Amino acid sequence: MTKEEILKTYYGYDAFRPGQEAMIDALLSGRDALAIMPTGAGKSVCYQVPALLLPGITLVVSPLVSLMRDQVTALVQMGVPAAFLNSTLTYRQYLLALDRARDGWYKIIYVAPERLETDGFRAFAQAAQISLVAVDEAHCISQWGQDFRPSYLNIPDFVASLPQRPPIGAFTATATPEVRDDIRRLLKLEHPAMVTTGFDRENLYFEVQEPRSKQTALLELVRSRPGKCGIVYCSTRRAVEDVCAFLQGEGMSATRYHAGLDAEERRKNQEDFLFDRVQVMVATNAFGMGIDKSDVRYVIHYNMPKDLESYYQEAGRAGRDGAPSSCILLYSGQDVRTARFLIEHGEPREDLDERTLERLRERDLQRLRRMAGYCGTRRCLRQYILEYFGERAPEHCDACYNCLHNFQEVDVSAEARAILRCVAQTGQHFGIGVITETLCGADTDKVRKYHMDQEPGYGVLRDFTQKEVRERIQFLLDEGILALSGGPYPVLELGERSAEIGEDGGPLTMRMLREDRPAPVKKAVQAELDGPAAELFQHLRALRARIARMQGVPAYVVFTDKTLREMALTQPTDLRAFQAVSGVGASKAERYGRQFLAEIAAFEG
Repeated sequence: MTKEEILKTYYGYDAFRPGQEAMIDALLSGRDALAIMPTGAGKSVCYQVPALLLPGITLVVSPLVSLMRDQVTALVQMGVPAAFLNSTLTYRQYLLALDRARDGWYKIIYVAPERLETDGFRAFAQAAQISLVAVDEAHCISQWGQDFRPSYLNIPDFVASLPQRPPIGAFTATATPEVRDDIRRLLKLEHPAMVTTGFDRENLYFEVQEPRSKQTALLELVRSRPGKCGIVYCSTRRAVEDVCAFLQGEGMSATRYHAGLDAEERRKNQEDFLFDRVQVMVATNAFGMGIDKSDVRYVIHYNMPKDLESYYQEAGRAGRDGAPSSCILLYSGQDVRTARFLIEHGEPREDLDERTLERLRERDLQRLRRMAGYCGTRRCLRQYILEYFGERAPEHCDACYNCLHNFQEVDVSAEARAILRCVAQTGQHFGIGVITETLCGADTDKVRKYHMDQEPGYGVLRDFTQKEVRERIQFLLDEGILALSGGPYPVLELGERSAEIGEDGGPLTMRMLREDRPAPVKKAVQAELDGPAAELFQHLRALRARIARMQGVPAYVVFTDKTLREMALTQPTDLRAFQAVSGVGASKAERYGRQFLAEIAAFEG
């Protein structure tokens, strides 16, 4: 079979997505490869298609058991012989799986990085024909990444120990340029083919709210999405417990997930969410990596994450099927303080020296400042994220809160000059809080302690609230007119563009939200079904749910919502037309075609 035939037969797709074919060709030619693709862009196809064309076994190194189980379940549904080897198997199950692997039962085997160090697995790998090693979530190898996992550092030694070195494919969704360099260097990739398809997810809507009551805002968001699946992320276990109890008390279908629960409850709650027995998962960041639930329609962050890498990875779990989905962050100043505490009092890393630990803490604090900047910016939110990852982006996306809301351009030249004078006159020694309190003429302990009430700038912006002054400071930071120093206690400094804002400079305008007009209706990224097609779609979802329950698999493993939408629109009448629907491969057409065709025919009749 050709790669195109593999794609159609097993996955049901007629064409590769951007970047996939280049990665597949590189790996098939024996060349190492590194792909940076956003969540939902089809990274797994890049190594699964070569796995089916190469003669031996493909090993996929994956960080979480839930990821392995989901991937293997989906592959088996498509008719691909696959297995996983991890701690969820009993010893007898593990030995049986290893025996079957030796006998050539599987084309793809998922393993945890720790498994590569065991004597039994090494002995198997020495005797087997390993044609490809795929490293998923490759950013875990970098200590500068958000999910550093020391066991990933052992992957190159394992590959070097094989009788013949196979090509290595490395895949990640979120990696800054520095982390990408680490992946190349630490995995010892040899002249790898590089593919970066871009980080943008056009179907996602981004919004930051700063509500008076997070609980009230959250309840309104969940209630306004009846029947939709969503994830609510919290920064602490206590917050997960409180938020889940609150939603349940308000009659919402919700469950919880965090590392403090016993393994059985975590498994049950995760399955309840995956199998659509509950609609809302309230969780810490312990939940989600590798969860391939395609119909998550919204991700709400109840607390601000510590960095944009984590935020974008977690937010990206919405809308994996390409349908319109929302990513909403509920922000408060306390979130910054909580995140700073977690960074400064995290679990000690015994494998690192004090100097390296200090560098990591400083890097984490820098990331926190960029994350806080996202929460306060008036710029396009999508542009802010994409530029953080080194990607150029338009100034307006017309699909985030900041772009869609009615803003007016306000001249803030006078306030900007007052802020710059205050920063300069106080020696560039103070942070945002002290400068804000000084300009507003506040009577606080810090103002008195540093004698800021004796400064020329004291009270010059007393007609503005501290929130309004902070917004203007954030704007000046976004524009490069101000900058924040490094270190654990960053101070405001004059930025590269500060000289442009002289006393005789031109007007400086800032986008301000207009309160007198409602926001326009959000631009539709993908048309929602209506009329008979919408009704048929619900019938097909009900049939899918029945099949999934009988087979003991999540509903999206049978077919995604995107595939069901196309069925509802095209209403195929025979197996040939059914298999032409995107996402219907030969195995699934044979397994489910008659049932879905009968449902469509009954609806039409």
